[in-house]
Amino acid sequence: MKKVNIYGIDGAIKEKIDLPEVFDTPYRPDIIKKAFVIHRSSKRQPYGSDPNAGAKHATASVGKGRGMSRVPRLAQGRRAALAPGTVGGRRAHPPKVEKNWWKKMNKKERLLSLQSALGATTDKDLVSQRGHKFKVEITLPVIIEDNFENLKKTKDVIEVFKKIGLYDDIIRAKDGKHIRAGKGKIRGRKYRGPKSLLLVTEKDNIKTSTRNLPGIDVIKPSNININNLAPGGVAGRLTVFTKSSLTLLGGDS
Repeated sequence: MKKVNIYGIDGAIKEKIDLPEVFDTPYRPDIIKKAFVIHRSSKRQPYGSDPNAGAKHATASVGKGRGMSRVPRLAQGRRAALAPGTVGGRRAHPPKVEKNWWKKMNKKERLLSLQSALGATTDKDLVSQRGHKFKVEITLPVIIEDNFENLKKTKDVIEVFKKIGLYDDIIRAKDGKHIRAGKGKIRGRKYRGPKSLLLVTEKDNIKTSTRNLPGIDVIKPSNININNLAPGGVAGRLTVFTKSSLTLLGGDS
């Protein structure tokens, strides 16, 4: 078992505890990536073309014996229409709304991916490779006392992160915000930004005081999933647990 520090809201080390056994799970990037892709597939929005697209013309074939190809042609003119392969014609195999995009995953395999992603939060090399910035001296994942959940002002939360040595990661997320490439700019998602801290808390109180901090996600231990622990399918997210939320994951109180 790995030992980690429990930090107070003043940044001081209050005590040391053993992490739950789940954090000793070996790192499996293949299983984590697979679980992420399957998790995202369930969020995919069905799409398809109009069944009548390209087939709304008044057409007729000239028949044989005229020295012309027998593709359907516009009733008013000689231009081909309707058939696949013609300009303005229908598509041969268009996307269909009824297509099922959902993928399945074995229960044990899905559980392994979640446990492996939790274990990756303890590896400083993996967390650094994701681009996160933090003080080298701190232990990962960061465990903080439960009083942290009662902070009501953003400036107080920032002060705690500065004392522990996590605030540089929020600055990184703020500076990394940029305009998205492609058509997403005109579809209500103009900006993209890096993910920063993942806060795992037993209560939702801290959501109000952290919602203006860029890249931060807040989640309960019972709702934790691969999309939070491994954004983009890459594990090693910089994660902060409250002491009580760690207990719910199987740690010692």
